[in-house]
Amino acid sequence: MHKFLIHNRGDHVGVATSDIAAGERVTGIYMDDDSEVEVVAKEDVPLGHKIAVRGCEPGGEVIEYGVRIGRAPEGLEVGDYVHTHNLKSARW
Repeated sequence: MHKFLIHNRGDHVGVATSDIAAGERVTGIYMDDDSEVEVVAKEDVPLGHKIAVRGCEPGGEVIEYGVRIGRAPEGLEVGDYVHTHNLKSARW
């Protein structure tokens, strides 16, 4: 059973469809081709929040929905909880 959805192949993050516990190995589904990816959560990820499915370097762009949503000042690793503490929005 999947616990998160990724909108497009190439996105850096998926959205939790249920709470994810730190250390939990979880499966996500790419919505554009129904393929799966498995990651281990590094932190708790609440329902509706983002989990990293691809890493990026410090200051790197973060992609969701196939577009840039912001940047990660400290970078991201697969399984990171992605939220305001490590994502600077592209909107502001």
